[in-house]
Amino acid sequence: MSTPSALAAEPAITPEVVADHGLTPEEFERVKTILGREPNFTELGVFSVMWSEHCSYKNSRLELRKFPTEGARVLVKAGEENAGVIDVGDGWGVAFKMESHNHPSAIEPFQGAATGVGGIIRDIFTMGARPVFNLNSLRFGPIQGDSDAARANRRLFAGVVEGIAHYGNCIGIPTVGGEIYFDESYQGNPLVNVFCLGVLRHEEIARGAARGVGNPVFYVGAETGRDGLAGAAFASRDLTEESKEDRPAVQVGDPFKEKLLLEACLEVLKTTDAVAGIQDMGAAGLTCSTCETASRGGSGVEIDLNLVPQREPGMTAYEILLSESQERMLIIAKAGREHEVQAIFDKWDLPCARIGVVNDDGMMRVRVGDRIAAEIPARALADEAPLYKREAKARPPEPVLDLATVPEADCHDALLKLLAHPTIASKHWVYRQYDHMVRTGTMVAPGSDAAVIYVREANKILAATSDCNALYCRLDPREGARIAVAEAARNLACSGAVPLAVTDNLNFGNPHKPENFWQLRECVEGLAEMCRAFGTPVTGGNVSLYNENPAGAIDPTPTVGMVGLIEDERHVTTQGFKDEGDVILLLGEPGDELGGSQYLAVVHGRKEGLPPRLDVEREIALHDALRGLIRAGKIKSAHDCSEGGLAVAMAECCVSGATQIGAKWILGEITDRLDVLLFNESQSRVVVSVSPGDRDMVLSRLAEEGVPAREIGVVWGEELVMRTAEARYVWPIDILREAWHGSIGKIMGES
Repeated sequence: MSTPSALAAEPAITPEVVADHGLTPEEFERVKTILGREPNFTELGVFSVMWSEHCSYKNSRLELRKFPTEGARVLVKAGEENAGVIDVGDGWGVAFKMESHNHPSAIEPFQGAATGVGGIIRDIFTMGARPVFNLNSLRFGPIQGDSDAARANRRLFAGVVEGIAHYGNCIGIPTVGGEIYFDESYQGNPLVNVFCLGVLRHEEIARGAARGVGNPVFYVGAETGRDGLAGAAFASRDLTEESKEDRPAVQVGDPFKEKLLLEACLEVLKTTDAVAGIQDMGAAGLTCSTCETASRGGSGVEIDLNLVPQREPGMTAYEILLSESQERMLIIAKAGREHEVQAIFDKWDLPCARIGVVNDDGMMRVRVGDRIAAEIPARALADEAPLYKREAKARPPEPVLDLATVPEADCHDALLKLLAHPTIASKHWVYRQYDHMVRTGTMVAPGSDAAVIYVREANKILAATSDCNALYCRLDPREGARIAVAEAARNLACSGAVPLAVTDNLNFGNPHKPENFWQLRECVEGLAEMCRAFGTPVTGGNVSLYNENPAGAIDPTPTVGMVGLIEDERHVTTQGFKDEGDVILLLGEPGDELGGSQYLAVVHGRKEGLPPRLDVEREIALHDALRGLIRAGKIKSAHDCSEGGLAVAMAECCVSGATQIGAKWILGEITDRLDVLLFNESQSRVVVSVSPGDRDMVLSRLAEEGVPAREIGVVWGEELVMRTAEARYVWPIDILREAWHGSIGKIMGES
């Protein structure tokens, strides 16, 4: 085993060194006050990572307190542990969380995305839960064309997808869905938000606290190396546009070792009573895991870096403490039970080293043999970072779109163009790389409104989705965030599920810029309002700031991950039309809001206009009525109207099912512009199909519940035929499918 090489040759602490670690002069003075002296270089690095936005949320925590975090089903609240836990009944709970790996993925897309998946999986099994499935939310710059930028975006896109697939497939956890958007604002700054859910019994919830003075501290999992220092650099310096050549390599993941670590940790938690606390070595690595467990336990932790398994020679104390090498955990064993922990990790052929002890002085003390490398109050590191409420400057309200400035496009061609745009097109090219059937619990494959998974251990059917229309959030941050929650809940309702809780990933630009901080504040308040309206507490998540490129900040992207419960297998509903002769109904009003639409962006090249307005009561009434009809066995398919509007939703219902089937769509007399009717993105709308014999009953019941509904067509034939009083439009199903299903594959170079 290598040992740390240097305490004596640490650099001097100068104002330049402090600034390079992302600490302000005021923060550095606060560090000196806490310590009662000037920190050494290693201690400076420790404060740097723990007081960064990445670890402390110092620019966002005051805003995050606005989220609802309590509810009858909440077993572990947001911020208490590595992930929140929700009760799903019969003594079972689910732990789930979403996190980002944006900056590492911009440098090295394969490893950046792969290690993001590995990190979120560890957050789940650290809770004592067996991971059941993954999903993700991804954003890239435009991939179409031959420009250098498009080629770079295709490289990032391909690498991220490959990394996600590699890690999930190798560890044997299905990746069951998610969302992918392509937009100029993500040029050079992709977003990689990854989600994992696991299942556990209530009594199996594990805690990340160092309790019990004298309890030994174990390091388990992969050896520590220098490969993880990129994560620490990003965390400490809040990087934006530094040269990639100057950045250290990102973390390198090993999914096979993670599989061993997962099984060993679950075994030691479930088969012994030898563990007093457990913590993932994620952001800030060994530093974070030691000070957070000590702070949660109201204790102190002392470790010796000479005992830490290392795979590279000559690592300094600074490097060992800040490394974010993957597949590592910290375990607090109960004194006298050490042999049980050691035996299980020996069985799984994993490094397991006793590196320290829990003490009662509240200090995080780091030794290198008999010399002290760092000595810091644990609570000051973990819980007492400075908190900032940055200046917020509102943008002028977006004006209502002037339709007179928007030429009416040919609707036949516009639908095909929208279906072929990578944001709307089928993500089959992506999903086929994911093993979404491993563990054989996937009931609805990727591509429908929500993923649906049968959790065999708990005998529960769960649905999950991730949603955010960042264009709406750019034009109206609060309303865009409200719609993100509503659409997630609508996707679950279309699948037959009742929403339970939310995790989020807040992706924004530099918070020191007043307009960016205003966007963050508005989005948080919009999310919080709608989570209260739907009764879906926020169980945790992630904040990723400083997402910028030379053109400016990304569009604000508050991604919502929502989990729901389906009571009966018969209630599982998908979006594709099922049988010829079924009646097609539109639930909700036809709508007329074209501002912020994909039609305006893709067909006319304009990102402008007031986005749709959300009526909360109307939205909730729609969900309740739809679920009631699904439970009554009256709904054969359901698909929400979102990007691309009613025309895209109808086309997707035709081509996304197990059997492609056409429809006769009758609009009758059009009193306004046809493109507005077809492509507007007004909210609270769902396309459903019902058996002819159930038509009258369904319409009557919807009327009783105050939900607008109308018959708009019939499932039939091999074409999507749309008739108005003045015109007839025909799209053969094979043409629609080619535009929608094959678009991304062609762009990525497939024949």
